Amino acid sequence: MDVPDGERTGKKNTAAINARLLRDHVVQALLDPEVERRKPDRWDARAWGHRGVLDFTGITQKWLREAVMMWIVEELPRHYGKSATRFLQAHIGAVGRLSKSLRAFREDRGENPTSVDRADIENFLGRLTFQVSQHDSDMTDNLRWNTLRMLRKLLNRTRALGASRPGGPMAGVSEDFALRESDIPKEDKRKKPRDLPAVVMRQVCGQLDRLEEMASREVRVAIDLMIDTGRRPDEICTLEWDCLATDSKGKHELIWTNIKCNRLGIRLPIAQATVDVIRDQQHRVRTRFPDTPLSELVLLPAPIRNPRGTRSVAMGTVGERHSDWVAEMPPLLMEDGKTEFDRSKVVMYAYRHSYAQRHADAGVPIDQLRKLMDHDLLESTRRYYRVTEERTRKAVDTVARFHFDRHGNRIWREARQLMESEHVRRGLESVPVPFGGCGEPSNVQAGGGECPIRFRCVGCDHFNTDVSYLPDLERYLSDLLQTRERIAALTTADEWAKAEATPSEHEIQRVRRLIANVKESLAELEMDEQDQVQEAMVTIRKSRAVMLGMPRVGQPVPDVRPERPDR
Repeated sequence: MDVPDGERTGKKNTAAINARLLRDHVVQALLDPEVERRKPDRWDARAWGHRGVLDFTGITQKWLREAVMMWIVEELPRHYGKSATRFLQAHIGAVGRLSKSLRAFREDRGENPTSVDRADIENFLGRLTFQVSQHDSDMTDNLRWNTLRMLRKLLNRTRALGASRPGGPMAGVSEDFALRESDIPKEDKRKKPRDLPAVVMRQVCGQLDRLEEMASREVRVAIDLMIDTGRRPDEICTLEWDCLATDSKGKHELIWTNIKCNRLGIRLPIAQATVDVIRDQQHRVRTRFPDTPLSELVLLPAPIRNPRGTRSVAMGTVGERHSDWVAEMPPLLMEDGKTEFDRSKVVMYAYRHSYAQRHADAGVPIDQLRKLMDHDLLESTRRYYRVTEERTRKAVDTVARFHFDRHGNRIWREARQLMESEHVRRGLESVPVPFGGCGEPSNVQAGGGECPIRFRCVGCDHFNTDVSYLPDLERYLSDLLQTRERIAALTTADEWAKAEATPSEHEIQRVRRLIANVKESLAELEMDEQDQVQEAMVTIRKSRAVMLGMPRVGQPVPDVRPERPDR
């Protein structure tokens, strides 16, 4: 029987793919971590369940290479996800740069571990600085910062693992052969933000239908969910079919896995519009794979070699389709309608930064934002958003027109004087106290720790506040009233104890009057002026929470999906 050429070619391709997959599975099954770790230069990361190869050939000193290998063996089981090998290889590369410096500056090329010392570290630091100054060099400020940060961590941890003990690869290495905290330059705070402006996000979202036409429904849903939820690309691509749940109040949540940290079954609050996207996709997948148990289905199935719908679409595939889509977009314009936004910044990870920035702009406290982002450290969360100096100055200029003393009387200032002095005065002539600032000189000198009437600021002439503290004042008044009622209803305490614990009527009245005067001043403004003050309050409160950990009241999350009426 004659077989059409196209069909014959397809069968050959399928056979070749299956043969390659079978070979890869056999090779991986035969890999042994204990055998692999004894190889001198290259390790197949599949032996530890990862992808790719770990290449140590850039580290020529045997003692340094063995020390790094000791750390890698310790770290490999602790990392998850598709980027684990790349993450560890970056650390190996950082040590490789140190190895190259030792070869360049030392007569023994760094082969003798007992002879290296602080001078070699200083030579390395100088080498990196010189490379950064040569603009045609591959070394950048950011790469230098990352190199030194990774190298410091690795040298410290190899010592902690015992590499410098007798018999270890770093035995005899001087304790001065280490990076100090002062050796690492401060991170450049001027780095360009990685989030997308709201006006750009709206244009990107307006092109999602085109993405579906160019790629597939699964790719479009993947990008949709990245924008809405701020999860990492691999976390979206690997969502299970049954990824929706409700909390105790009936609100919907996304069930997802933090692949990077291997945290399973995490729940994230999501909007109804996002729920609708997921449910539509669930219906689509169930219709396509009716015989596969729901527990085995994935939400975003791969388009090929996936007869039962149990294999997720590859993150690389989504990334390629996303890049093609962005390249064909019309110009992305900024607010002025003329300035074109750099489309090279529209990458999948930018949606995670944009998610964080939207919620930070809405006044979500940093500790809550850390939970939304599922970060272990607050410092990690801070890297995802910013309060620009220009924006903060503008907000201070707006809010500072509404300063009040402890009696609730408005403090009037010359506008020009404010522009010149207010920003400095806020930092140098006042310390933050509950619901405002304190200008008492000795307390300012002591950083706020030398006030004999702490927490009774509304009774002191040195206290001042502004409109940005209004939500805190209202919450404080509510707490005072609730405390008074609870104490009044208490029957198990002596009268003297209840009297001392009961909030003062003077304080309650003072706080009430202060709140009333602040609100009265706001009510005198036109509606557009009130909106400006409200926006400035959000910025000031966000900045304050980042720097001081003060409480805040949330604001609506900026809308970047106007095509969705219920978002």
